Amino acid sequence: MTRFTTLSAGPLVLLAAFLMSGCGSSRQLQSVTLSPAMADASGSQVPFAASGTFSKPPSPVPLTSKDVQWCVGTSTGVCAGNINPGATVDQNGVAQCNSGFVGTATILAGKGGVTMNPDGGSQLKIYGSATLTCP
Repeated sequence: MTRFTTLSAGPLVLLAAFLMSGCGSSRQLQSVTLSPAMADASGSQVPFAASGTFSKPPSPVPLTSKDVQWCVGTSTGVCAGNINPGATVDQNGVAQCNSGFVGTATILAGKGGVTMNPDGGSQLKIYGSATLTCP
């Protein structure tokens, strides 16, 4: 004699919903802060650091190139794209002025880049900015 046990679908549906919800780990990046907020390049490279504030602890935490995109752009969070913005920044947040440029450049680190047009840069949704002065 063989016995079969049938399970109610209710507990299975609850278990599937719990697993699909990520066990409550929906931690979202809310803001990005760069330090230093202002820097003078004076002919050398300037390292910037990004930290992020999240919707759930731990927060704030240091951010890396795996967490954010670095670029030079505008204070509204738009990366420069295929134009010369006067400075460059690498994927680790190290910025430097382009040769011959005198003025200020906005260094950005953020997430959610959407490209506006083929030659333009991306619009970051969540970002932080800092000012690099090129003497």
